Amino acid sequence: MAALDRVSYWNKTRSLMFLMLGLWVFFGYIIHMFVVQLNSIVIFGFPLGFYMAAQGSLIAFVIMLFWFARKQNGIDEEHGVAED
Repeated sequence: MAALDRVSYWNKTRSLMFLMLGLWVFFGYIIHMFVVQLNSIVIFGFPLGFYMAAQGSLIAFVIMLFWFARKQNGIDEEHGVAED
């Protein structure tokens, strides 16, 4: 891989990583800081704060995992370093 291409690859990978880290902090910590305010919203009979603590964050993490893998694979294919 050429040096310029390598820099572009790592810049895209780093940007994706920081985006995922930001989303992880949001769903792991920020949402739970507002649990009292979120409890006024009811989804499927459960307060939203309770739902996010019990299941919502876990669902978000699984979705983020698959989304990250797909985006990273796209970056790998774009720069010719994808696995077969």
